[in-house]
Amino acid sequence: MGGTRVEEPARSGAARLLARLAVLAATGSVVVLVLAVGKGGIKVVLAGFLGLVLCAAGLWWFVAHRGAVRLLGAVLAVAAPVAVLVLFARDGLWLTALVLLLCWGATLAFARAALRTSRPRRSAPAVSAPRPSRPVLIMNPKSGGGKVGRFGLVERAEELGARVILLDPSAPADVAELARGAVAEGADLLGVAGGDGTQALVAAVAAEHDLPFLVVSAGTRNHFAMDLGLDRSDPSRCLDALADGEELRIDLGDVSGRAFVNTVSFGVYADVVQRPEYRDDKAGTALNLMPDLLVGEGVRRLDARVDGTTLSDQQALLVSNNPYVSPDELSGGGRRPRLDDGELGVLGIRVEDAAQAADLALRGSQSSGLTVLTAQRVEVTSGAVDEIAVAVDGEALRMPTPVVCTLRAGALRVLVPRDRPGVAVPTPPVRWRRIFDLAFGRTEPKTGDGSNRA
Repeated sequence: MGGTRVEEPARSGAARLLARLAVLAATGSVVVLVLAVGKGGIKVVLAGFLGLVLCAAGLWWFVAHRGAVRLLGAVLAVAAPVAVLVLFARDGLWLTALVLLLCWGATLAFARAALRTSRPRRSAPAVSAPRPSRPVLIMNPKSGGGKVGRFGLVERAEELGARVILLDPSAPADVAELARGAVAEGADLLGVAGGDGTQALVAAVAAEHDLPFLVVSAGTRNHFAMDLGLDRSDPSRCLDALADGEELRIDLGDVSGRAFVNTVSFGVYADVVQRPEYRDDKAGTALNLMPDLLVGEGVRRLDARVDGTTLSDQQALLVSNNPYVSPDELSGGGRRPRLDDGELGVLGIRVEDAAQAADLALRGSQSSGLTVLTAQRVEVTSGAVDEIAVAVDGEALRMPTPVVCTLRAGALRVLVPRDRPGVAVPTPPVRWRRIFDLAFGRTEPKTGDGSNRA
């Protein structure tokens, strides 16, 4: 208790200092711009924005068209930033541009650090768990480029008392049926060393029988393991939970009766991953299909009912098991700060032309082409089509419409090691009102309902 009282004021003071540094750096950016007005400061800003707009327009033409237009788009996307740099060098503006860039970079760095520091550092809602006596783990030797063999996962699991079912890559198996068979034979824990799609199938069986579930980060990207805080660089450390673990209660997504642990994608991405050649040539397949999917004749759009909100004519729709920190991060290492919030995250995208692509590049999550919502229920249709492409945790499927996404709150018991090196406080999106509150006003973080979450 005493340690907590000391830590909270120190953390609040650090957040206030970082927020004030962010405001100071932002002020410095304005001062530099004002002082450089007569020396081309406005030209630096205008050239930078114009370069970004042209680059975004070029990328749109490159992705959404073929032939000469695609070539023009590629040239523009490369030439625009190069032309800006040449302009800065020719007119002697590079120093002003560099100082402005450094000031703004420092502003964002301090702002994000302030927001991250201000977030409450509560322990995860984990409870001590007894050691399982009959754990069963399903392992895919091909997953993640052969991580099962490379990290000796079979041997390590058997040393800890687990029975391992090793999948045969040459004979595709129904992993859900294998999991149900293990339960029928008395398994008191189910686990998977494989990709997130396989994780979801076995997690559904574990939830159905109220058994603990073990995630081993042996897939390629391991998004689910990342959000659980597990070590993605060494999947063998996930097996430590069998000897000394603790249990989390988290949500499990449901898309028309099929479980998902991360995301369900509709539209452009889902259509691309349906193609058999996608696995061997992702970039080439996407570039070949994008023009038809974005602006081609007879292209189909998605309609969605998100609780009480209607989204029409969307090109892509992503539904996640709990919301991500920011839609700007989904293409990279974006994280979900909680897996037990009881809400679906919803992201809708509609970009019809180069102007909207430029707006998206400039305004990010504030763009009119991007819709960000949370919901309890999402119903997706596509005109009069009876069946649409769906990517469930990266797995290509087709489902009859309407496709309904819901959430089973607290349905999944996850056994995790006590030492989870990947646990981190994600940085929330930069909101300047919040930064000013931290710097000059109230410093206590907003904590919602105050409950401890994963």
